[in-house]
Amino acid sequence: MKRQKKQLLKQSKQSVLIVGSGDVARRIIPWLAQRFRVRAVVRNPEERAALRALGACPVVADLDRPESLRRLAGLADGIIHCAPPPNAGEGDPRTRRLLAALALRGSLPRRIVYISTTGIYGDCGGAWLDETAPPRPATARARRRVAAEAMLRAFGQRTGCQVSLLRAPGIYDGAERLPLARLERGDPVLLAEDDVYTNHIHADDLAWLLALAWFRGAPGRAYNATDDSALKMGDYFDLVADHFGLPRPPRLARAALATRLNPITLSFMAESRRLHNRRICYELGARLRYPTVGATLAALA
Repeated sequence: MKRQKKQLLKQSKQSVLIVGSGDVARRIIPWLAQRFRVRAVVRNPEERAALRALGACPVVADLDRPESLRRLAGLADGIIHCAPPPNAGEGDPRTRRLLAALALRGSLPRRIVYISTTGIYGDCGGAWLDETAPPRPATARARRRVAAEAMLRAFGQRTGCQVSLLRAPGIYDGAERLPLARLERGDPVLLAEDDVYTNHIHADDLAWLLALAWFRGAPGRAYNATDDSALKMGDYFDLVADHFGLPRPPRLARAALATRLNPITLSFMAESRRLHNRRICYELGARLRYPTVGATLAALA
């Protein structure tokens, strides 16, 4: 009887399918596994053991291989979608294939939470923005995210699935994702008069926002998943350099910088914006563990 009761309890749990089982998603899997039946999509079969150790049941599938996605239909009550678009092209065929696969059966997911990017806002000249600002993507990678958001919202409107979007800025985590290598190389940054505002979120906080959006996110709602920092990029580099006892980076004018850095790095220095995060605070009830980059550095100390 006890065994049957345990089995019934297990069957009654909601199921969550994680698509894009990277670093951020793996941070929240153990917490989810205590409350849900968690399945996690992985492309490489060799990663199955690591996912099982976290409490997830691995599902081998590849968003670039449509035939492998059929098994995802009807597999879960909801989806946490962390997979990025491809590195080329204007749209997001991965999200399109995922949604097509989910619609193969009558049992559709009731909820989808998607990690997008604050890059969809483009360059705003350092102005403060909230989620009502229209997308103005200036790069192909940002346009791919706009396309993914549009597909997900349309899917929600068409099927009744509740879709919530987390727009994340630069993700960091302690020393691992801080710009230490660039500081050690002596890569330059912009002069103060040319500098741009940049936005940040700690990986642990972004993972927790996934859980909060799962429970509290409103249908079709976007949330700026950013911390309280309002730093210019050069000041951010100076802050990290001072903490780790490294030389501050040299400052150059924008024209001179173009001869020293690769186009992708330069593209992040072409956009400036500051983001309000009131929605994650008041609607999701978020209390960030690392509310600023300075707080993270203090915790490292």
